[in-house]
Amino acid sequence: MKLYQTFLLTILAVPAAAQQPEQTLTYRAEAAVTVSNGEYAPLWLTANRYGMTSNESKNAYLRAGIAWNKSLKHNWRITAGLDLAGGKNLTSNFWIQQAYTDISWKKLTLSLGSKERSGFPLEKNEQLTSGWMVEGPNTRPVPQIRAEIRDYLDIPGLGHWLALKGHLAYGWFTDGSWQEDFAGTNQLYAKKIKYHSKSLMFRLGNREKLPLEFEFGLLMATQFGGDQYRKLEDGSSKLVTDMPDGLKSYWKAFFPTAGGEDAPEGEQVNVEGNMLGSWNFSLNYYCGDWIIKAQLEHYFEDHSQMFWEYGRWKDGQLGIEITPPRNRWITSVLWEGLSTKDSSGPILYDGFWGSFSDLQMSGGDSYYNHYIYQAWQHHGLGMGNPLLPGPLYNSDGSITFKSNRMKGQHIGICGDPTSAWSWRILASYARHWGTYVTPLDKVRKQFNGLAEVTYSPLWAKGWKVSVAAALDRGNYLGNSTGGMITLSKTGGFGL
Repeated sequence: MKLYQTFLLTILAVPAAAQQPEQTLTYRAEAAVTVSNGEYAPLWLTANRYGMTSNESKNAYLRAGIAWNKSLKHNWRITAGLDLAGGKNLTSNFWIQQAYTDISWKKLTLSLGSKERSGFPLEKNEQLTSGWMVEGPNTRPVPQIRAEIRDYLDIPGLGHWLALKGHLAYGWFTDGSWQEDFAGTNQLYAKKIKYHSKSLMFRLGNREKLPLEFEFGLLMATQFGGDQYRKLEDGSSKLVTDMPDGLKSYWKAFFPTAGGEDAPEGEQVNVEGNMLGSWNFSLNYYCGDWIIKAQLEHYFEDHSQMFWEYGRWKDGQLGIEITPPRNRWITSVLWEGLSTKDSSGPILYDGFWGSFSDLQMSGGDSYYNHYIYQAWQHHGLGMGNPLLPGPLYNSDGSITFKSNRMKGQHIGICGDPTSAWSWRILASYARHWGTYVTPLDKVRKQFNGLAEVTYSPLWAKGWKVSVAAALDRGNYLGNSTGGMITLSKTGGFGL
């Protein structure tokens, strides 16, 4: 009990300066215009922008928001934000991008609502990475109730050698109306889908005594509840599957369990809902002013991949980021390799697809797709890595990933030559095989590139302008050349 009290009351301490009651009220306004000449806008003008843009060759948006932050006594803090957006040639004409309230005590936070949250729990360079395997900044935020320890918390009594962080969240997807409008004739879609995710990460190492850290942990996410429909020829919809959404479903999402008699047959044999996740590893080396990170995300969609039952650990994302000492030219360099081609192999037998009761094989996982929820996506963009383009690119109105078997390479470089100027370059190359059930007619290849420059001088008092040029070349998404201009203004109100 004494150790537990020490954990809660002592280790969670924050700097004394942060304990003084204070409050701030800030604002943000931003506008962006994208113009390109292809069927779609270049990928890197759409991807990893929290769903603010779309794949339309010409689109624009305007957003404005405020954020309030107040520090209270005894290490309590309250923050709240509201961010509204609208535009042209987007998946919505007007929407609420963010609306949240965070209540924090030291390192513990209860977050309520829709909020732009960068990839968690594995930290990456959001400016350079191609993305996260499970969920990241590629889609609009999913509203949720979320309890989290976002920054590593030292476990007491171990001399700062072991720390942990994690989260637990329940929420709901907000794209049911979009799915209904987007779905083509005889295509399936889902509404009122619930969301669940949880993670636990550990950090082993003490930088002050040894320049090496090892991070490892698990992230799991689930789609559950909701209803599945089929779009009919006359534009109406027919209910196909009514998934259970009572309190038991929330428990089964937290602890993956087979569905009951009120669930479809497939959910009774496997687990109820669409469960997926990743094992996450990071080895961090600090050599003077150099930082080198080697990271691995191993993606899985069932227990065979989760616990590598057949010795298959072929899918995931491997990355290396090098941050050199402070200089005028290069701030960071990153390389990532991504593969989803194996998908546990092509064979699928899971206990009820045949009569071999003593044989269990799990293959053909069809990553990011699901026979009830269609796809692990939000408003047409994939929740995970954008190098696997989401349903928004499907001309037939199907809400699935047309190619979830791919291999890709990605590099990113950025720099801050002065306090006012910064730049970044992204380049990606991917090969696509389609799916096991519906392979592509041939291996499709795609290159995506971006060069972006940002100018934010001190004399401009919060004004910033970014100019980006991008191009796609290949026979999967096609060819496109375009540009994007983003103008933003931030500031504060005196309180």
